[in-house]
Amino acid sequence: MEPVKGRAGVFAAGRPGLVGVAGRRSPGMGTAAVYAEFARMGFMNMLAFRLRYYTGIITYFINVSVYYFIWRAIYTYDPNFAGMSFPQIITYVAVGWVIRSLYFNNIDSQMATDILEGKISMIMLKPVSVQGSYVSRVLGESAFRLVMLTAPTALVIAFLFPVVPPASALHFGAFVAAVGFSVLIVAGLNFIVGTCAISLKSILGLLRAKFWMQELLSGLLVPVTLFPSPFREISGLLPFQHIGFTPMMIYLGKLNGAEIMRVFALEAFWVIFLLAFGAWFWGRLSRRLTIHGG
Repeated sequence: MEPVKGRAGVFAAGRPGLVGVAGRRSPGMGTAAVYAEFARMGFMNMLAFRLRYYTGIITYFINVSVYYFIWRAIYTYDPNFAGMSFPQIITYVAVGWVIRSLYFNNIDSQMATDILEGKISMIMLKPVSVQGSYVSRVLGESAFRLVMLTAPTALVIAFLFPVVPPASALHFGAFVAAVGFSVLIVAGLNFIVGTCAISLKSILGLLRAKFWMQELLSGLLVPVTLFPSPFREISGLLPFQHIGFTPMMIYLGKLNGAEIMRVFALEAFWVIFLLAFGAWFWGRLSRRLTIHGG
């Protein structure tokens, strides 16, 4: 029976099934299973570079140490600075850097490389969405980071710094959910930035601008509550503070009940909006994509 070639892949005539990620037909494999395979690939790709995550633990420890001494000097003169106690601000910094190790990803720069080198064509030929494949890889990478970087870093920092526990078990559960939203928000943002590589010769400047904007507006460098009034209100209309600031406020018990549900609704909105806009943006720009080969 002759195979039938189509835009999505190769199907055996009269026999259901689709081409698996490794190129073999996988009867009965659904879309979710295909994306799960991309997530597994993301996990395994990170496993090949696991040595750098041992040094990453040291890097995050140094970052927290620098902020520890800066905040200690500030709190010597003002014990109630930023509306937090000294243990709370150290917890804010420490846990903020810990969760950054989980939600951070490089799919924007990876997309730029794939587009430049023409590798994106191999992804476009698969019977899945390009956005879905990259976001699935992010989830796999985050699973790897959780085991190899986030958890070990959390143990080291909790042992060496006066980190306070979450406000309650309920707050900790809400904090974990908020961090899950953070991973998806960052993935959505990075996919949009990576898509710009179709129209731009280089997105290096865009990557740097996005990086520092995210670091600042997410509240990682300083709490959003320290921003001047007009800037604070404007940043509240953007998705960035839901990456780091919102989970930390939940962890410390600064948000409760209806406030937590409100920020969850906002985070869900941003996830849906960014993924929907990213899909539309990719669909629009990819029409201009020309890949030369030989």
